[in-house]
Amino acid sequence: MITFKDVSFSYTPTVTILRDVDFSIERGEFVAIVGSNGAGKSTMLRLMNGLLKPGVGEVFVDDLSTHTNKTSKLAKRVGLLFQNPDRQICCNTIAEEIAFGFKNLELPQEEIDATVADIIEDFGFDGARDPFSVSRGERQKIALASIIAVAPEIIILDEPTTGLDYRECIHIMDKVTALNETGTTIIMVCHDMELVLDYAKRVIVVAAGQIIADGNAHEVFRDTFAMQTASLLPPQIIELATELGGQFEQADTVEQIVDIVKARKAV
Repeated sequence: MITFKDVSFSYTPTVTILRDVDFSIERGEFVAIVGSNGAGKSTMLRLMNGLLKPGVGEVFVDDLSTHTNKTSKLAKRVGLLFQNPDRQICCNTIAEEIAFGFKNLELPQEEIDATVADIIEDFGFDGARDPFSVSRGERQKIALASIIAVAPEIIILDEPTTGLDYRECIHIMDKVTALNETGTTIIMVCHDMELVLDYAKRVIVVAAGQIIADGNAHEVFRDTFAMQTASLLPPQIIELATELGGQFEQADTVEQIVDIVKARKAV
């Protein structure tokens, strides 16, 4: 669905951000891309929807090269949620913002109005309200709702929970998970390793513009070399299980660790 073939990218001739990046993401996956600041994560996201073009190599979205296809064409397949919703919101009311993406789809107005009304009800928005009059968490949800409205096959999230409280974070991630369960491909850059472990099935670790680990989330977080190279701390539950060793290394939740301890005591 998304393929990077030997991709390198530089913003300036002297600084290479990505080098020889090669991977594919299949339809329906939930993938997290992790790494320290400056590793090249956000650049990868912008290459995925054509906002940036690779200096070397090719990026394909459903076999469409981002080099030869307009960003507007790719946008029908790929929705990108910016880290800062204020860079994404541009309309005077929440209803107008959610309807904005429909303008290029040439849908009947009645269908647009019905879809917008359903989304406003689902998220609990006041459609007439100025989006900049609500909290940052609410603006993040407005930006996500605007993407969901046009039903792209792929949704890309750049630090979707930054600045949100726990309740807002869970609300966003539950919406994203529900979309993934219906077949939407989710690609997320996230600094919160606990959140990544809870939601992502696959993790790609990036360090100094290169992929150093790619696989099942639990296995990648147990890769000490990859975590140290990328200057990342694995989720606490993984650290605890690894430190305890033996049977505990396969535990992914506190409850599993407790069950193992109880079983040992019962012997």
